[in-house]
Amino acid sequence: MKQHTHRLTFRTQGKGLVPITQPVLDWVRETGVFTGLLTLWCPHTSCSLTVQENADSTVRADIATFFETLVPEENGRYRHSTEGADDMPAHLRTMLTQSGLSIPIIDSEPALGIWQGLYLFEHRRAPHQREVVLHLFGT
Repeated sequence: MKQHTHRLTFRTQGKGLVPITQPVLDWVRETGVFTGLLTLWCPHTSCSLTVQENADSTVRADIATFFETLVPEENGRYRHSTEGADDMPAHLRTMLTQSGLSIPIIDSEPALGIWQGLYLFEHRRAPHQREVVLHLFGT
């Protein structure tokens, strides 16, 4: 068994789903692991990770609209506002989604469905530099 770790950095443009599938696929192939388990970890409290449809961009737009309705940014609604009106809603959106993903690796590829892609889900309005930590265990 082999273990590999890696850190990927992404620059977001503000709120939204940032595709990260290709850099993850490229790194998995570079490791030479044929069968294993890939863990992705997001070490931030105002963005998250998700697996979502990668074919129709209106899915991503609808998800963004849904989260705006579910966890609105309203001045005075939240006690925590030190970093701005979007900070506490970003923490709540992260809590409702995922900070980590586990994906089987089969034939040197993450076992994603044909319409699935990996995304970093930025919950803050301003652009940020975000990190995703990868850990791959396998043969």
